[in-house]
Amino acid sequence: MSEIVSLNIWQFALIYLLLIIVLLIMKKCKINQTKLLVAASFRMTAQLALAGLVLTYILKNPHPVFTLAYLLLMTGFAIYVTLSRNKSINKKFKIIVGFSLALTGLSIVCFFIMAVVGVNIFNPQYTIPISGMIIGNAMTGVSLGLRVFNENIKSKQLRIDSLLNIGVTPQKILIPFVNQAVETALLPTLYSMIGMGIISLPGMMTGQILSGTLPATAILYQIAIIIAICAVTCLSVFCSLYFGYKTLYNKRMQMSI
Repeated sequence: MSEIVSLNIWQFALIYLLLIIVLLIMKKCKINQTKLLVAASFRMTAQLALAGLVLTYILKNPHPVFTLAYLLLMTGFAIYVTLSRNKSINKKFKIIVGFSLALTGLSIVCFFIMAVVGVNIFNPQYTIPISGMIIGNAMTGVSLGLRVFNENIKSKQLRIDSLLNIGVTPQKILIPFVNQAVETALLPTLYSMIGMGIISLPGMMTGQILSGTLPATAILYQIAIIIAICAVTCLSVFCSLYFGYKTLYNKRMQMSI
């Protein structure tokens, strides 16, 4: 296989021309999110550049403390982002969401690294990038699940009040909302799995092939990581909502939404 082609700064800068196209379309369609696009692009570039510098140092100076610190920082930031997008939920619900994200995410990471890959959990070459994919998708799934759950409850407030008035328990009322939110959070992952390999070559597999890894090896890694992502999304959303919805009512079966 040929060596990977390195991009110089001018070649890399060309990709930002595509953002101009997006901005023009947003302006044409009167979408008032141009500032968000610019801010998000700048923030993404800055964060990835900083991450690149940090990872370069960690990979050149591997130490368990560095790997653990990066992993905890990653998890903490994922929890912060998820909760910042769902400020309306109560304090107990937020604690449950935080624990669910951390516990399921770190458990799947440990299983993947130590059992599937078979390397030390403190190996930064494997732990940090794989953790990013797993915890990042857990964050996205929980954020989506919480949003759908909250929006459905607010839109069905009159129906919920009517059911409570005729004696239906909060558990029976809320469980369908939990189930629907879990299903919605899983759909993006399930849809991507359907077209994977035929319509699209996923990021991890593409990166490995570009770096010179044999396609057969890249495929095995990609299948494994996608299943891990599906599992962590399902577990994190399920735990967050299944245990979290119980904070919306008290022992007297009185709901506070």
